[in-house]
Amino acid sequence: MKTLAVVNSKGGVGKTTTAVNLSARFASGDARVLIIDLDSQSSASFSFGIGRQDLTPSIGNVFFDQVPIQETVRRTSVNGLDLITGSMELANADVIMSNVKGRENQLRYAVESLLDEYTYIVFDCPPSLSILTVNALVTADAFIVPVCPQYLALEGVVTLLSAVEKTQEGIGKIAKFLGILLTMVDRRSNATEELIHMIRDHYKNTVFNTEIGISSALAEAPGFGQSIYDYAPESNGSKAYTDLTIEILDRMLKKEGVN
Repeated sequence: MKTLAVVNSKGGVGKTTTAVNLSARFASGDARVLIIDLDSQSSASFSFGIGRQDLTPSIGNVFFDQVPIQETVRRTSVNGLDLITGSMELANADVIMSNVKGRENQLRYAVESLLDEYTYIVFDCPPSLSILTVNALVTADAFIVPVCPQYLALEGVVTLLSAVEKTQEGIGKIAKFLGILLTMVDRRSNATEELIHMIRDHYKNTVFNTEIGISSALAEAPGFGQSIYDYAPESNGSKAYTDLTIEILDRMLKKEGVN
């Protein structure tokens, strides 16, 4: 297992923060990592200091203009970590790709030529179960779902997992569900404690042990075009994403052993 999608149909739950910092942590050591920004808001791209005027060429050019994917790869400031940017054009992907034969496989076809070049590939998906998210689920080996402990966010997870199940029934083999990640956790609130208990009680061992707490450093890092490891390497957020990376790699290894 080497490809991972970070998925949630709701925005503001720490999805991009998770994709960016997992990718940066994956890239430690000798690993080569690629993060692909599939969101029209391009938040992952901005998090690495890419300006709006510099997003082209992007993954959108691969989908809509037949630009070879190798021509869209760029290096980031993190050693061993490459990026393919998102772009505004992705907002129209469902319409543009509606009549494309095999539209759910476009990302898989494009990424195939890169698989041997990278140890891990991470997809930062848009906050919807759009054709781009479906492409990521078809392409990835596994997916995780970040969720903040709020009632509406929890309802969104139920809807998302149900939609993924129906997508699998319609398409066939898609990414394996690796787990739910609790993000933006503030344990000073009794309501938060109750929701966390509810989530862990309902989803059992699929919920990662690691929780990502509310962190000013995590919120500030994208503004400096840095991952948490460059911006605040000694912070709680840095430690949490390191712990999460270990958990994810362990689960990926176990899932791979099941196949």
